[in-house]
Amino acid sequence: MPVRYSHIALALHILELLAERDRDRNEILDLVGEFLYENNSSIEDVKQKFDRTLRELRDWGFKIDHRPYSLVESNFPIILSASQRHTLYRAAHFLTEMNFATEAQQLVRLSQLGESDSPPDIQVDFAPPTNYSAPQCRRLLEQLQDRCAQKYRFTLRYIDSQKQELTMDLDRCELRLHDGTLYLFAFVPDLEQYHRNLRPELVYRNWLFRVDRIKSVGPPSTQAWVYSSFPTLTIRYRMTGPLANYVPRRIHEQVIERNLKQKYVEIETQEDYPFWFRQRILRYGSNARVIDPPWIVEEIATILRKAASNYDDIPGP
Repeated sequence: MPVRYSHIALALHILELLAERDRDRNEILDLVGEFLYENNSSIEDVKQKFDRTLRELRDWGFKIDHRPYSLVESNFPIILSASQRHTLYRAAHFLTEMNFATEAQQLVRLSQLGESDSPPDIQVDFAPPTNYSAPQCRRLLEQLQDRCAQKYRFTLRYIDSQKQELTMDLDRCELRLHDGTLYLFAFVPDLEQYHRNLRPELVYRNWLFRVDRIKSVGPPSTQAWVYSSFPTLTIRYRMTGPLANYVPRRIHEQVIERNLKQKYVEIETQEDYPFWFRQRILRYGSNARVIDPPWIVEEIATILRKAASNYDDIPGP
């Protein structure tokens, strides 16, 4: 029994090591040797024990690459309750609808889900512009995640909405999913070279890059990110009428004043991308009004006047 237990323990230890990160042969043999020594087992045949255990793990269904050794896919049995299986099935469904089909299938295989695990139907209204699970897109996402983790400036080649190819140096950046579309959100120090009439506030150098329009990601430079966080803009707005009881859910928003008698609530928010704020406020129609800063007020007023002019031929009430 002790020999069998030691053998299973070694297999589990190797899986834990590979689940942490990829490892070359010398490194993993050293770690396996340490494990055997700590468990009072012979270390004279470390290579043989490792190779034998690795073959067995592969026979059990674990997909493990070498050079370096990498756990590509785990086949570890998972025991889940019915509620947990429903939750994972729903998550896989959401991933599929967002065009992350490969990731969804990995979740299904890992949990061994079937149609019987499907919870009551939930309709998902996403319309992603591309298949984020396609090999080329997955490689691109891995590169972007790597650059975000390294925190050094890098160069991005991008096709904008006018079909022009741009090459930009990016500072702080992160991936964001917004309305079913995946973006790289980044601070562009010299954005004024590409966009005329750019406002002087730093927040307007935060920019969106649709992942499906990115052509290539350059290597990291030697210059570290200048900003530890994205520049923001303080905006104050008021919700009225049926939205007077609105309670902010975003962490960067706070209630400044609430008047239930006059039916309004005044909110202050720190926004790192004014365009998204503007789009959100326009959805509220006549029940929302921006108070400050003045140029945001004027932007929204201009948009609403232009929208209203599209209906000038419709008789009023």
